Amino acid sequence: MGPTASGKTALAVELAQAHAFEIISVDSALIYKGMDIGTAKPDAATLEEIPHHLIDIRDPVSPYSAADFRVDALRLIGDIAARDKIPLLTGGTMLYFKALKQGLAKLPAADAEVRAKITGIANEHGWAEIHRQLALVDPVAAARIHMNDPQRLQRALEVYEISGRCITEWQQVAPEPCPFNLLEIAVLPPDRSVLHTIIADRFNNMLERGLVAEVENLYQRADLNADIPAMRAVGYRQVWAYLDGQISYDSMIEKAIIATRQLAKRQYTWLRSWAGLKKIAVPSSSEALKIIRSGSILD
Repeated sequence: MGPTASGKTALAVELAQAHAFEIISVDSALIYKGMDIGTAKPDAATLEEIPHHLIDIRDPVSPYSAADFRVDALRLIGDIAARDKIPLLTGGTMLYFKALKQGLAKLPAADAEVRAKITGIANEHGWAEIHRQLALVDPVAAARIHMNDPQRLQRALEVYEISGRCITEWQQVAPEPCPFNLLEIAVLPPDRSVLHTIIADRFNNMLERGLVAEVENLYQRADLNADIPAMRAVGYRQVWAYLDGQISYDSMIEKAIIATRQLAKRQYTWLRSWAGLKKIAVPSSSEALKIIRSGSILD
């Protein structure tokens, strides 16, 4: 685990090149096809050399949840172990890691008709109206879900509409924890200012490599819009706003870099409170291997 731009992906590749690891991506943006530059997706040569899983598995129009990830990850962990390989889960989507480790409440399955109804209300009256309706039936969920978080708002109200029980009530049912033993390691650079510089340099490099053109290909699609979860990914959201004429090019760069720094800050907050976490300051394979061997993962 680790904040964005901390070097965790390169470290995972280095470990997999030398040992019997297969990488399972734990990233809510890498799952999407056609979103390569802005997600810092490993290049084709790396993906061909090192087995990676849960990359390029969905079209951006198709949502993918923490529950979807948990099902896929548990299946893949079993499959990889059956091949006498070691699953190496790598990424920065902390909610996915939490879902894997602690489990999730078994919520009702999605209902396309109910979801379309909620989206229609939001399109006509705004997501603030959905937040207001949620507050009437589940004030606890409404208090923790921001009105600018359409995916979670939609799901919370959908659960109530389908079942007649609020999502807070469903979530009080004890989930099933991960059935596998986990060795949890995080790359946590101690100097935030250095990470901030890397974040800015990386985004400017993405622009040089064609990020705007990549997002423009998505922007031209009639089935995508700014509220779809894939398009709310950091970097993509800001470039979309630029293409939509909402902000200038320079403002887009500034907002994207700030949003990425804020993402890193949230990731630090998650990891600082993560119980049982082994921490390394830099993405060092030797340091990571010491921890892995101490956990009897490698002979």
